[in-house]
Amino acid sequence: MEEDSDHQPTQSGALIGSNDDLLTEILLRLPVTSILRFKSVSKHWRLHLRHTHFTHSLYFYPDPRGIRIVQSCNGLLLCCTYRGTGIDARKYYVFNPTTKQFAVIPSLPGGLKVRRSILHMGLAFHPTDCVHYKLVCTRLVKPAKDLLQVQIYSSDTGKWKICPVTFHSSWLFFQQQGVYWNGAFYLVPSYDNHLHFKIEAQQWHTFPLPVEMTSLEWSTLYFGESRGHLHLIVCKNFLDYNTLHLNVYEMLSDHSGWFVKYQLQLPELWATFPEMTLYRYVFKVVDVVRGEKEEDTFMVLQIPRKFIRLS
Repeated sequence: MEEDSDHQPTQSGALIGSNDDLLTEILLRLPVTSILRFKSVSKHWRLHLRHTHFTHSLYFYPDPRGIRIVQSCNGLLLCCTYRGTGIDARKYYVFNPTTKQFAVIPSLPGGLKVRRSILHMGLAFHPTDCVHYKLVCTRLVKPAKDLLQVQIYSSDTGKWKICPVTFHSSWLFFQQQGVYWNGAFYLVPSYDNHLHFKIEAQQWHTFPLPVEMTSLEWSTLYFGESRGHLHLIVCKNFLDYNTLHLNVYEMLSDHSGWFVKYQLQLPELWATFPEMTLYRYVFKVVDVVRGEKEEDTFMVLQIPRKFIRLS
């Protein structure tokens, strides 16, 4: 992938990054999916995008605790309330920002104690497969033994169903957003955690990692889905600025392994954007976007005070 900007250092990125009013005017013109991606740019951007300017579309239900976006999945948004200081557990919603229609998800059966044991809630939806969506809820049954249980909600039946088999896993792995792809729900992979939940089989399974991801020295820089393709970018914690490159892996459709789809040579970027090398990891992979045609595919990187589109 080659860099797609004009290569000339300017002060425009710094101006936009430091002027919240100007930043707001630009971001307000972006679609919801872009707002979701940009929330991961930095703590400042994440806090800025929580402003009411960007959450006005979430006023579909008058919840006094406020509503935030948890996950985007093929045009639908999974949302939940902010956890309050009282005894209430979070309430979940599924919202279609295009039609402005929403559904209030029934609370998990079993009372407040059960609802407060929820570790992760994920949305599974693909309009070409089924008009109905499902929620995959993972909850902690026995904290001392890391015993977990999955319950599935179907918009078709309007009810929760308990999966028959419990399993053991560190609950820490479930404290992050997952990705729905090809009939399964995936957790963000790491060397010691690579789980996916096959929804129809109602079972957790491990999936293979790229061959180079062989130790705790490797970490995930990006994990996401675009146009039916699941992508993974990993990097070794120690950066050699002279030789570092990023492999963009794509998973095979049968879930059996990964292949290198794209490769990015970072030293070429550092020559143009020296601010990337001020210290380790002064860049972030925001998104990998597959186009209708192969030549329309691009990657978005965030570096200090600016974004770079690579194609």
